[in-house]
Amino acid sequence: MQRIMPNTPVTELYSVGPAVAQRLKRLGLRTAEDIIYHYPSRYDDFSKIKKIDSLSPAQQVTIKGKIDAIQNRRSWQRRLNITEALISDDTGTVKVIWFNQPYLAKSFAPGDRIVVSGKLEMDKYGLHFTSPSYEKIGPTQIHTGRLVPVYPATDGLTQRHLRYLTQLVMPLVRQAQDYLPFELRQEHHLLDLQMALQQIHFPKNEAMLKRAQERLKFDELFPINVYVLQNRRQSQQTPAEPVPFDEKLTKSFVKKLPFTLTGAQRRSAWEILKDMGRIHPMNRLLEGDVGSGKTIVAGLAVLNAARAGFQTVLMAPTEILAQQHYQTFCKLFRGRPITVGLLTRNNKTISTHSQSLTRPAMLKAIGSGKVGLIIGTQALVQEGVGFHQLGLAMVDEQHRFGVDQRQLIVNKARSRGRNNEQLAVSPHFLSITATPIPRTLALSLYGDLDISRIDEMPPGRQETQTKIVPPHERKNTYDFINHEIASGRQVFIICPLIDPSDKLGVKSVTEEHKRLSERIFPHLTIGLLHGRLASDKRETVMKKFLDNHIQILVSTSVIEVGIDVPNATVMMIEGAERFGLAQLHQFRGRVGRGKYQSYCFLLTETESDTAIKRLQAVAASHNGFELAEQDLELRGPGEIYGYRQSGFPAFKIARLTDFPIMTKSQHSAQNILSADPNLTHHPLVQEKMRRFRESIHWE
Repeated sequence: MQRIMPNTPVTELYSVGPAVAQRLKRLGLRTAEDIIYHYPSRYDDFSKIKKIDSLSPAQQVTIKGKIDAIQNRRSWQRRLNITEALISDDTGTVKVIWFNQPYLAKSFAPGDRIVVSGKLEMDKYGLHFTSPSYEKIGPTQIHTGRLVPVYPATDGLTQRHLRYLTQLVMPLVRQAQDYLPFELRQEHHLLDLQMALQQIHFPKNEAMLKRAQERLKFDELFPINVYVLQNRRQSQQTPAEPVPFDEKLTKSFVKKLPFTLTGAQRRSAWEILKDMGRIHPMNRLLEGDVGSGKTIVAGLAVLNAARAGFQTVLMAPTEILAQQHYQTFCKLFRGRPITVGLLTRNNKTISTHSQSLTRPAMLKAIGSGKVGLIIGTQALVQEGVGFHQLGLAMVDEQHRFGVDQRQLIVNKARSRGRNNEQLAVSPHFLSITATPIPRTLALSLYGDLDISRIDEMPPGRQETQTKIVPPHERKNTYDFINHEIASGRQVFIICPLIDPSDKLGVKSVTEEHKRLSERIFPHLTIGLLHGRLASDKRETVMKKFLDNHIQILVSTSVIEVGIDVPNATVMMIEGAERFGLAQLHQFRGRVGRGKYQSYCFLLTETESDTAIKRLQAVAASHNGFELAEQDLELRGPGEIYGYRQSGFPAFKIARLTDFPIMTKSQHSAQNILSADPNLTHHPLVQEKMRRFRESIHWE
């Protein structure tokens, strides 16, 4: 008998040739252990055995019986191989039909006992099963007569083969080491790991399946909670230079603004300024909808940091966005003694100079403390960049950066501490995002951050008019676009895919760009943007669009978060039903950023009532937090909120919306770390956390 170890390559498993191995690799299955942790996505309930005389059409049922006869025949009309069998029990007989499986007539013989699970059909030949699952009666059934696992699969790899391979490697489950302490499992009534793994694949019943799912979900959520709590504890123990709140300066600055702060802006700014006044680093997330006024809130933090003699750094994900932040803050601090600098690959500029600086001159200005606010891209964390007294670090769209990049900024902060001794102190840290995140989800994603929400919009802002466009109104939309461009405006067109896909039947940017350029708008300049373009090429396209050298930009969802094109007034989204509500709202936020009335067209060819209702929700609401809550209920977190980008491994079974299990795992993590902060007395948990940190993919 084949000896299988956890690291046994799938190529060494019985029945796995090169082609099957390649298909398994597409699923991420390279070793025997990978198969153990490839969980079913659902189950077919074939557990209830029925007698043949009780069968009726359209039922999904399981029967046990004896094969009375089995034979192959050929259908010349459709050129099919048909295998027919008669199966009987002590109450009657039923016909079973399989297509293009002639080997079954050799695999089974009259007298064999068999279990069959499937759907019954009725036609002129009477009641019969069509292509059901089947299995000889043996000690255990894995394809029939039970809750049957259905796995995530790929072309050319059958469920039957996946179940066979899973059963083949199941003895490995006995080697699984349970890292959870016995007391914790007992407290939450959790199965031990070996039992959970066995039951997740081949559950005894519904009750055991639910217990297995709960245990394995806990296994995925618990390390995240330990991780964020450890980060929070470490942050709370790290020293920071307090930034005193200058009330007089702040009130004077706010009074001279050409607008009145909203209540949410004032509340968020006060939360940030209070945190900055403490001797441990602030670690806060500022979230607010597009146009809610996050920049002015961040500006108040910069103002107080500069007054206290500290530098601030703001890291943006793209060069264009960094340039826009630079221009915005230069205007905001005009007439104030705050020098603003821009450091990217192609730009080295400070607000007190009309000419660009050389890199050495720029680095000298930053290192000497001459520049109070330094804005840039990843160039900020390159070798040679040093700060004078970095008191505040801000990251825009933080999930776009890896932890290493964020930590490099923190590590660059060195200033003279209290008692005149040299200390490595952390700057206060502010993450900024324009993606509204439901509070419960934010606590899971950013459990190591405090959260400030700007959940109201400034008064007087024009709402973007949103309309659902069925196929017969497409031409009217094109006519409207022509009119807007003739008035000097610009247009975004979003498509779900990069390349054509016959299987999905949805539009791609490549074919749509070609069609629009050649047939619909041949008189206009149309740009193309997608994720396969090199980053410098994407920057070039966006710069041309920003400068109005491109009238229409055809793009996938890669359009830069936060990019500000005030002249763009139309957002047209193809296959709108394929996007989440929150994502549609983010697309819509790319227009309506200037003085012109803007429009968002949701193009769809679906007739699904559910899909139409979802699009109607977007058309009816401009509140990003409300839409995010609805999206969470409808779709789950998915990748909308960037938890994969933020580093957490993709879940196999848990969801960030499994709040009862999340709560249990948070409670358990707090208890363990309170009693054993370094996990010294929990070596298996410590080892689990080591592997968890290694598994985090920072992108």
